[in-house]
Amino acid sequence: MKETGYIKAGLFPRFVAALIDALVGWVFVFIPIIGAIISVLYILLKDALPYQLLKEEEWKNRSVGKRVMKLEVRHLDGDLIDMPISARRNIPLTIGSFIAVIPLLGWIIGPIVGLIFAIIELIFLLTDDENRRLGDRWARTVVIMEQEEAAEKQSLRSKEQSGESSEQEKEEREEKSLGEKVRRFPGGDEEDRRDPAT
Repeated sequence: MKETGYIKAGLFPRFVAALIDALVGWVFVFIPIIGAIISVLYILLKDALPYQLLKEEEWKNRSVGKRVMKLEVRHLDGDLIDMPISARRNIPLTIGSFIAVIPLLGWIIGPIVGLIFAIIELIFLLTDDENRRLGDRWARTVVIMEQEEAAEKQSLRSKEQSGESSEQEKEEREEKSLGEKVRRFPGGDEEDRRDPAT
């Protein structure tokens, strides 16, 4: 994995981002005739489409949901998430919908295939060390926290570790100081230990 130094996204923000994207896709369903197709295409291309349309840096490698939740899709080789990569990553989420376009038989098989892939995706997501689902493996991607958010979290961790280290060093200094006092005065103060003849 060439990309390092990033913090993987947690399951909860990813779930919320996916829910937001599902709501965005659902809005297109109300467009007559082609609405359902546009909705499926959005889910398929959602990680690349906003940047391709707007060409603004803050939308790079992000869907609407990921932008809201400050997440980003990162290719393992550092490549830009373009349309083909986004399609490979999200095909498991949309394959059931594409099959359902076929009249009659597709209406039966599509939901079943979609459910099977959803279960597989969930298993991969929960068991993978980097929370990479099946689509992430196909596209060689990982979902991470936005760089600024990750930097803030890393800084907070460093401060906490530094605070713990400082507290530990303080305790060690106090123990060392106490030990020196005990060694200097093992049976009382210094005057009590003087030779009576002097």
